[in-house]
Amino acid sequence: MLLSKRCVFALLLAFFGQWLVVPVQAEGRRDFLLGLVTQCLEPKSDNYCSSCKVPRSDSECSGHDVCTKSLEIWRQSDEYTAFRDIKMCSCPSTFVHGLVLPRKPITGVEDPNRPDGIWRFAWEVGSQKIEASQMALVVNPRFHRDQDQLHVHMVRLKADVRGELSGTSITDLATVWPTAQHMADDKGLKDYGVLVTQNQNGSYLVVIDEESPEHKFTQAKCQ
Repeated sequence: MLLSKRCVFALLLAFFGQWLVVPVQAEGRRDFLLGLVTQCLEPKSDNYCSSCKVPRSDSECSGHDVCTKSLEIWRQSDEYTAFRDIKMCSCPSTFVHGLVLPRKPITGVEDPNRPDGIWRFAWEVGSQKIEASQMALVVNPRFHRDQDQLHVHMVRLKADVRGELSGTSITDLATVWPTAQHMADDKGLKDYGVLVTQNQNGSYLVVIDEESPEHKFTQAKCQ
């Protein structure tokens, strides 16, 4: 008996599906993170499990207990949310990579409505997961990202890069955006990424780069 192509595909999917895990970024949608902050943060909302593709780990939706299919919230406020990046799912417990996002649509570093308070929020959350002397907060340039919802990476610096970092020191994290913009204007950069780390004296160093600071200076992946 001959099987149609559709039947063959269905059988193969049923057989191999249990081993296939597709990262959220693989969907190819640049609004995926926006969907998370607009549809997945309030598990008590109507039709939550059907409208949210990656439900909270503390919800009762199918897949809530699977790392690659759930959203582990680290902290949340009326303005921002912080959660585990999917990159942590296949890594040792010592590896940390988190994200902080505004809860309203903000595209990225180029958005004039980028919130100043996101850096303080991210630092407070990140410092609970990573030693302050090793931590970096990063936003990638517009053309070195795959999502159009602003997200700050909370990651560790690579062990050997601190000597390569050159930037401007500040004492108030609320001044990161204007400081970075001033540096970009001086260099004639229209698109740039931002990295923030802490100096030995407790102040903060703001670094900008045309490429991805996440990939260039931080331990973005464990493998």
